[in-house]
Amino acid sequence: MIETNTNNASNFVEQVDSTFVFIFGISLFFLLGITIVMVYYIIRYRKSKNAVATQIEGNNTLEVVWTVIPTILVVIMFYYGWSGWRFQKDAPEDAIPIKTIARMWSFSFQYENGKITDTLFVPKNKAVKLDLIAQDVLHSLYIPAFRLKQDMVPGKEDIVWFESGKEGEYEIFCAEYCGLRHSYMKSVVIVMPQKEFEEWNKVDSAAIANINPETAMRIAAQGILRKYGCNACHTSDGSKLVGPSYKNILGRSRIVIKDGQEIEIQADEDYIRRSIYDPNVEVVKGYDKGLMISYKDQVSEDEITQLIQYFESLSSN
Repeated sequence: MIETNTNNASNFVEQVDSTFVFIFGISLFFLLGITIVMVYYIIRYRKSKNAVATQIEGNNTLEVVWTVIPTILVVIMFYYGWSGWRFQKDAPEDAIPIKTIARMWSFSFQYENGKITDTLFVPKNKAVKLDLIAQDVLHSLYIPAFRLKQDMVPGKEDIVWFESGKEGEYEIFCAEYCGLRHSYMKSVVIVMPQKEFEEWNKVDSAAIANINPETAMRIAAQGILRKYGCNACHTSDGSKLVGPSYKNILGRSRIVIKDGQEIEIQADEDYIRRSIYDPNVEVVKGYDKGLMISYKDQVSEDEITQLIQYFESLSSN
């Protein structure tokens, strides 16, 4: 259940909220003040009371006052915003590093032990540093309850950090329009007790060793799909999403658009490899071109082999 009470959700809540209240209070004060003065002068100097215009000479003191005071207030507001921004960039040395990857249209989170999830799991009362990486277009990590937002620019690595003092689930959004399924690019942060997090994050080698080969293959392949965000656009049950389903993808012919022409090809292992490395050369009829980036320098040959084995199991059912 998503937590709605954000008090103490992160160490930035109080600072950001107080800055907002300060700026909003100043804005409201001047809005009311200027409106009241304007209405007073409209009534006081209306045409029926002041038919002949009166020449009013300048007032140097007044000019200085309404220049200096707003300047001081703007500088104070800038300081509050700048100091908060600097604090969010200065992560503690003992913060837990989590690689946060954004792609069309999903987030994935990779921990120090190699575990990859599409949900962000963090311990309570422990600093967490998110290493932000955008793999395709501009994204923006936004956790409203934590008062945390940071653009993710392709080719530029950046970080944000936080420490949550309250257990619960909190929503994550992409706050930068990133294409067709931008509104579906959501996840959650789950804040749990330190011991529970350590238990969750522990790799159980004995359990892994006892898994049968078929299950191990599926787990490995599904981990690869989560790692690269494939499930944001493809399904394993045959339903249509942004891209074709994995189900029955191998050993069957399909119509693709290549160089503007419709051609029929056999979906074999080479086709899978081409679809991952050059996804916009042969686009399955009925799907849009240009929505998938090339993973040539990211997906390894071993990973492709594991994916092909997984697709074979889906195609044999």
